[in-house]
Amino acid sequence: MTSRNRLKSKLLSGERALGVWVMTGAVPNAEILAHAGYDFVVIDHEHGAGDTHDVFAMLRAVDAADGEAVVRIGWNDQTLLKRVLDAGARSIMVPMVETAEEAAAAAASCLYPPRGRRGYAASAVRASNYGTVPGYAHAAADELLLIVQIETAEAVANAGAIAAVDGVDMVFIGINDLGASIGRLEQLDHPDVLALAAQAEDAIKASGKLMGTVPSPGRDPGVLAGKGFHMVASAADVSLLRDGARAELTQWADAFPRVRPAPSTKKGAGY
Repeated sequence: MTSRNRLKSKLLSGERALGVWVMTGAVPNAEILAHAGYDFVVIDHEHGAGDTHDVFAMLRAVDAADGEAVVRIGWNDQTLLKRVLDAGARSIMVPMVETAEEAAAAAASCLYPPRGRRGYAASAVRASNYGTVPGYAHAAADELLLIVQIETAEAVANAGAIAAVDGVDMVFIGINDLGASIGRLEQLDHPDVLALAAQAEDAIKASGKLMGTVPSPGRDPGVLAGKGFHMVASAADVSLLRDGARAELTQWADAFPRVRPAPSTKKGAGY
């Protein structure tokens, strides 16, 4: 694995990054999408399939394809964070952060003392190439990209304080759960949801921290780039496979009439 976090460097240089989700836990999918040229591949272990062994394998696959991976853990948990960091993840996404205290706990779990409380095993883990990278423990913080997700109305109210936490590099707006938190599940273009998202955007921009999100109706990656988002995690392996299959079935429907009805074309935002 490389020691430099090229995604973090790209973002801090002012460039934008477009990425893709891997929800299936399938190692080849992570490798294929990295080869395709996305700026980053999100290895999703909140809603996606797989376990810690799969994180190892997908990180290796993305590295082999000369890509950059972001690992979304299942929860803001010190043990989960420690394990994926030791596995070699340099970019971490933490879901459902609602307060500055929760953001600070995530940062502390990712940073070695004296800045944090990350447990030490640097001489024996993949993150240091199994002890062959001199000074890994002292340089790890420089290469860490810590992304915290705000996904509720409470989190939006605290967005400025969350963004201000030392060690947090990016605040990522999870608009799907944001809408659900105010009783607007799957109503992503509802004025109340858009107003809440705009409130979060204003607070993050004022903090000077990086800002990310997923697309939603009327807010495709191009629109989001124009609104000042630095990072957009767009499609997923599931949606790319599903939509590609549907497109081929539609293309050849006359030549190969189908016996069963065509599936629904309704798609969720972001995935």
